[in-house]
Amino acid sequence: MDPKVKDLSPNEVFEKKDLVQLVDVRGVEELQGELGHMENITHIPLDQVGSRLGDLNKDSTIVFICRSGRRSAAAASFAIDQGFDAYNMDGGMLLWNELNLPLANK
Repeated sequence: MDPKVKDLSPNEVFEKKDLVQLVDVRGVEELQGELGHMENITHIPLDQVGSRLGDLNKDSTIVFICRSGRRSAAAASFAIDQGFDAYNMDGGMLLWNELNLPLANK
């Protein structure tokens, strides 16, 4: 794991969700799958993060999300290298669901 990437727990992300930009880097099929997704996310699949980072507000804090926290950590590392204030959600949507935190349309 990249030491420059800081993790936030799902509970911390839930508490800060209105103050940060949430970016889910999973594929479309995963967003629609059994783990669902959070409300008010920006969807940028991991393979598009490099080309679409400019779509994000560089003045806001960004929290990257994926299934388990691995892909989102890679995205956060890349964003940090580009000058963004970025974090990884530890445990991903697996832990989010385990903690019974709210999902969009469920």
